[in-house]
Amino acid sequence: MTVSADPVTLMKQEVGKAAAALVKSGSIVGLGTGSTTAYTIQYLGDRLKSGELTDIVGIPTSFQSEVLAKQYGVPLTTLDAVDHIDIAIDGADEVDPQKNLIKGGGAAHTREKVVDYLANQFVVVVDSGKLVDRLGSVFAVPVEVIPMAITPVTNAIKQLGGKPELRMGVKKAGPVITDQGNFVLDVRFDSIDDPVNLEKTLNNIPGVLENGIFVNCADIVLVGEVKDGQPLVRQL
Repeated sequence: MTVSADPVTLMKQEVGKAAAALVKSGSIVGLGTGSTTAYTIQYLGDRLKSGELTDIVGIPTSFQSEVLAKQYGVPLTTLDAVDHIDIAIDGADEVDPQKNLIKGGGAAHTREKVVDYLANQFVVVVDSGKLVDRLGSVFAVPVEVIPMAITPVTNAIKQLGGKPELRMGVKKAGPVITDQGNFVLDVRFDSIDDPVNLEKTLNNIPGVLENGIFVNCADIVLVGEVKDGQPLVRQL
C-alpha cells in the first residue's frame, strides 16, 4: 500500500492494520464504514492476496464498505446467507469510558448497528480525539427518520430537550439521504447522563428508524495516537 508521510494518515493505517490482524481464517466479518475502517478493509484484502488469510466473507454496512471490499478483493455475503457474524470492525465518532459510542457521522449507523450488535466480537477503531468523558460532549446524536415523519419527530425530540438539525448535503442541494432513503437529524443534548435509556427513548418515537447511540456492544477499542511524530496503537 502507499505509505504517506502524514503522521495522522499513518496512524489511521496502523489502527486499521491492527484490527485486520484480529481476523482469523474462515471468519464472517462485519465491514464498517469510515476512513479508518477503510484501511482495515484494504489490509484484509492484502492478507487474502498474500495467502495469510483464507476463506473469509464480509458483510458491508454501507455502499462505501461494499465498494471498498470489491476493490480490495474481499468476498461479500449478506445477512440472509449467514447465521452469525464472527467479528465486526467499525469506527466511532465518540467513545466514553464505558465503551459506549456515538456513531453515524457517515449516516450509516442503522446498518452498522444491525451488523455490529450481531457480531460475536465488535472491534472499534478510533483516534484518540474520539475519546470523551461523556457522550454528546463533541458530537451530536444522529437520528435516522423516514421523510414523512420529519416534522413530528423533530417536535418530539425538542420535547425531550434535544436540539435537532436536519443534516444537509455537501456539494448537493438538499438534505443527506441515507442508504435506506431516509433523512438524518443531528441532535444536540446539553447532557447525556443515561445513554442506555436515551437510545431506547429516541427509537420509540414513531418515524425514527434508528439512532447513533451504541451501548453495551463494544468488546475491544483500538485507539490510534501520534506521539513524537510516530503512530501508536493502544487498546482500551
